[in-house]
Amino acid sequence: MRLSGRLVLVTGASSGIGWATTRRLAHAGARLALVARRREALEALAREIQSGGGMARAYPADLGDPTAVRRMAEAVRRELGVPDALVHAAGAGRWLFVEETPPEEAVRMMQAPYFAAFFVTQAFLPGMLERGRGVVCVINSPAALQPWPGATGYVAARWALRGFTEALRLDLRGTGIAVCSVVAGRVRSAYWQHNPGAIERVPRLARLIPDLTPEAVARVVVRALEKESRLVVVPWALRVMYALHPFAPRLAEALVWRTGYRHPRAGRRG
Repeated sequence: MRLSGRLVLVTGASSGIGWATTRRLAHAGARLALVARRREALEALAREIQSGGGMARAYPADLGDPTAVRRMAEAVRRELGVPDALVHAAGAGRWLFVEETPPEEAVRMMQAPYFAAFFVTQAFLPGMLERGRGVVCVINSPAALQPWPGATGYVAARWALRGFTEALRLDLRGTGIAVCSVVAGRVRSAYWQHNPGAIERVPRLARLIPDLTPEAVARVVVRALEKESRLVVVPWALRVMYALHPFAPRLAEALVWRTGYRHPRAGRRG
């Protein structure tokens, strides 16, 4: 897809990968609809893009609420039209064992990213299907490739997002709408400061993989949109785990368990 002049809607645009991707898309000449919960951050980003000669509008919304998503989608269609591409970058969640996770937090972890991607796609897909072209790009975590201990709800939400992405790809095959998935390794962001203790739960094996900046992931996302790629995994070292899990799941699980965060009640033997 040629991005210049195209309307791209980005969720999670107020921070992290979503914020960096939005700025990269503006540089590529895309028209932008920015969606997240934080109004002030969204509007500041929209003003920055507009001051540089780009086109961007902010649409604050709680993407876990289907009514809020419907209202947001109505406003976007009325003011800008049907998006040519959707970029799902919204996501949240702490890394906790099941018994550590408050029920309301487990629900929030499913709301973003899974229900956010589902509801937003559902809201715009009829118009995209009528037009007969478009791209849906889903940004996911390595947790969707290989689970690790100490982050049960987080991992489950990412597997739900992966299932949605792969099922949607089959649904839309032959319609002119491409579905791409970008799986990015550990990203330098405020997430680690806002979630103390999370970095200790990263398996030691995964710590050998270089960190990514949000800007580096944004470049990958924009390239995936342009090429309408099916799946992109970054950095390259992460592709080894992606390849290992389907063919040697017990080995992959053993490696993660041996180098991962142990349950306080776990013995030496797994």
